[in-house]
Amino acid sequence: MPGLTLGDTIPNLEVETTHGKFKLHDFIGQDWTIIFSHPGDFTPVCTTELGKMAAYTNKFQERGVKLLGLSCDDVQTHNDWIKDIEAYSRGSKVEFPIIADPDMEVIKELNMVDPDEKDLNGNQLPSRGLHVVGGDKKVKLSILYPATTGRNIDEVLRVVDSLQKTEKHKVATPENWKPGEPVMIAPTVSNEEAKELFPGGFETKEVPSSKDYLRYTAV
Repeated sequence: MPGLTLGDTIPNLEVETTHGKFKLHDFIGQDWTIIFSHPGDFTPVCTTELGKMAAYTNKFQERGVKLLGLSCDDVQTHNDWIKDIEAYSRGSKVEFPIIADPDMEVIKELNMVDPDEKDLNGNQLPSRGLHVVGGDKKVKLSILYPATTGRNIDEVLRVVDSLQKTEKHKVATPENWKPGEPVMIAPTVSNEEAKELFPGGFETKEVPSSKDYLRYTAV
C-alpha cells in the first residue's frame, strides 16, 4: 500500500482524542512514540490489545516512550469502551490518549488502512497498524497486522529496545535478540574502528567464506 513508510516524517495532523485536541508533532515532542490503530471500539481483539498496552504503560515509560491509540469511533464511544478495557486488564488504567477518527481520515494519512476489510457502506476499515516514531518525527519501524490477528506487545517492547540501542551505537541486533544479549557490530565499521568503539572487545565468528562480518560485542 502506498503512503507513510520507514523514514517518512509523521504528518502533523490535528487530532481529537480522549485527552483533548492536539497536533501530532506537539504530542511527540522529542520523545519516542508508538502510534497504534484498531479496527473498532467494543471489538474483542482490540480490547485485549489495549488492555495489554495499558498493563505495559510503565515498561514503555521506562524507555521514554509515549503511547497513542487510534480507533475509528468518536471520543464518547472511546471513553465508554475504556471502562471495558480497564475491567479486562484487571485494573490497569488506560493513561494514554486514543484518537477519534469516525470519518476514517487519520488512518488514511497514517497508512493504517486494511486493503480488504470494509464496513457495510463499503468504506475501508483500519488495519492493526503500528508506527514507532522517533523524536525527529520520523517512522523508525512499522508493523501491519490484519484485523483478525492480535499483536504481540512483548515484540513491540523488544523492537523498541533494539531501535534505541542501534540508534545510540553502531550495532545491529540479530534474530530473536533480547536486551542483555550480545549485539552485532555494523558492517560499515572497520575492525580498527571497532577496537576504539568497543574497548571491551568483540568476537568474530568463523565462517567458510573467511569474511569477518559476524562480529559480536556487548554494549
